[in-house]
Amino acid sequence: MNELTQMQSFGLTLPSPAYLLGAILFGIVGLLAFRRGKKISIATLKWAGVALMLYPYVITETWMMWAVGIGLCAWVYARWN
Repeated sequence: MNELTQMQSFGLTLPSPAYLLGAILFGIVGLLAFRRGKKISIATLKWAGVALMLYPYVITETWMMWAVGIGLCAWVYARWN
Protein backbone atom coordinates (compact mmCIF):
# COMPACT_ATOMS: atom_id res chain seq x y z
CA MET A 1 0.00 0.00 0.00
CA ASN A 2 2.99 2.27 0.48
CA GLU A 3 3.73 2.12 -3.26
CA LEU A 4 0.20 3.29 -4.07
CA THR A 5 0.48 6.36 -1.85
CA GLN A 6 3.91 7.05 -3.30
CA MET A 7 2.48 6.91 -6.84
CA GLN A 8 -0.35 9.24 -5.83
CA SER A 9 2.15 11.72 -4.44
CA PHE A 10 3.69 11.91 -7.93
CA GLY A 11 0.25 12.56 -9.44
CA LEU A 12 -0.26 9.05 -10.85
CA THR A 13 -3.60 7.34 -10.26
CA LEU A 14 -5.09 4.08 -11.45
CA PRO A 15 -8.01 4.25 -13.90
CA SER A 16 -11.48 3.22 -12.78
CA PRO A 17 -13.02 -0.08 -13.95
CA ALA A 18 -15.53 1.90 -16.06
CA TYR A 19 -12.64 3.62 -17.84
CA LEU A 20 -10.87 0.32 -18.53
CA LEU A 21 -14.08 -1.28 -19.80
CA GLY A 22 -14.75 1.66 -22.11
CA ALA A 23 -11.19 1.70 -23.44
CA ILE A 24 -11.37 -2.01 -24.28
CA LEU A 25 -14.87 -1.78 -25.78
CA PHE A 26 -14.13 1.25 -27.95
CA GLY A 27 -10.80 -0.25 -28.99
CA ILE A 28 -12.52 -3.39 -30.26
CA VAL A 29 -15.17 -1.36 -32.11
CA GLY A 30 -12.38 0.79 -33.56
CA LEU A 31 -10.48 -2.25 -34.77
CA LEU A 32 -13.61 -3.61 -36.47
CA ALA A 33 -14.32 -0.24 -38.10
CA PHE A 34 -10.72 0.07 -39.28
CA ARG A 35 -10.72 -3.39 -40.83
CA ARG A 36 -14.09 -2.81 -42.54
CA GLY A 37 -13.04 0.61 -43.83
CA LYS A 38 -9.81 -0.81 -45.19
CA LYS A 39 -11.59 -3.78 -46.80
CA ILE A 40 -14.24 -1.74 -48.62
CA SER A 41 -12.01 1.35 -49.16
CA ILE A 42 -13.93 3.95 -47.15
CA ALA A 43 -11.41 6.38 -45.71
CA THR A 44 -13.79 8.04 -43.21
CA LEU A 45 -14.66 4.68 -41.66
CA LYS A 46 -11.01 3.67 -41.51
CA TRP A 47 -9.93 6.91 -39.78
CA ALA A 48 -12.88 6.80 -37.38
CA GLY A 49 -11.66 3.33 -36.40
CA VAL A 50 -8.16 4.68 -35.79
CA ALA A 51 -9.63 7.49 -33.69
CA LEU A 52 -11.66 5.01 -31.62
CA MET A 53 -8.57 2.94 -30.94
CA LEU A 54 -6.31 5.85 -29.97
CA TYR A 55 -8.38 8.51 -28.21
CA PRO A 56 -8.52 6.76 -24.77
CA TYR A 57 -4.78 7.43 -24.48
CA VAL A 58 -5.44 11.19 -24.65
CA ILE A 59 -8.63 11.62 -22.60
CA THR A 60 -8.30 11.09 -18.85
CA GLU A 61 -11.85 11.73 -17.61
CA THR A 62 -14.14 8.70 -17.65
CA TRP A 63 -17.34 10.58 -18.54
CA MET A 64 -15.60 12.38 -21.39
CA MET A 65 -14.15 9.15 -22.75
CA TRP A 66 -17.61 7.56 -22.81
CA ALA A 67 -19.17 10.66 -24.45
CA VAL A 68 -16.54 10.84 -27.21
CA GLY A 69 -16.67 7.06 -27.69
CA ILE A 70 -20.43 7.01 -28.09
CA GLY A 71 -20.20 9.89 -30.57
CA LEU A 72 -17.53 8.14 -32.62
CA CYS A 73 -19.50 4.88 -32.53
CA ALA A 74 -22.55 6.76 -33.86
CA TRP A 75 -20.36 8.12 -36.68
CA VAL A 76 -19.11 4.60 -37.46
CA TYR A 77 -22.70 3.28 -37.42
CA ALA A 78 -23.78 5.97 -39.87
CA ARG A 79 -20.88 5.21 -42.25
CA TRP A 80 -20.92 1.40 -41.95
CA ASN A 81 -22.83 0.74 -45.21
